[in-house]
Amino acid sequence: MKIEIATRRLAKILNSEREMSKRYGQRMSRVIASRLAVLRNAPNLAAVPMTTPERRHPLKGKRTSQQAVDLVHPYRLVFTPAHEPLPKHPDGGVDAEQVTAIRIIEVVDYH
Repeated sequence: MKIEIATRRLAKILNSEREMSKRYGQRMSRVIASRLAVLRNAPNLAAVPMTTPERRHPLKGKRTSQQAVDLVHPYRLVFTPAHEPLPKHPDGGVDAEQVTAIRIIEVVDYH
């Protein structure tokens, strides 16, 4: 899957092991690198597991268009599909099999 990163600052952090370790610590940076590898190697969003350890899940409320994967509790890697228009099922939900590109927005504890 193609991965875009929303900001230059976040791209600088996520594209460098050193910067990730500095910002998030060694354990978290290893987990982030692992999740990024799973996302990159997946042919589409549907191939990213909805079970632990990744636990891809759609978000609700003001984050309705976003999805996340688990990191070190309580942190999440939050992203959106990077498609215009967004591929949807007839019922209005995102068609994960058609999503082949995502945009990473942030690493956050949104709880």
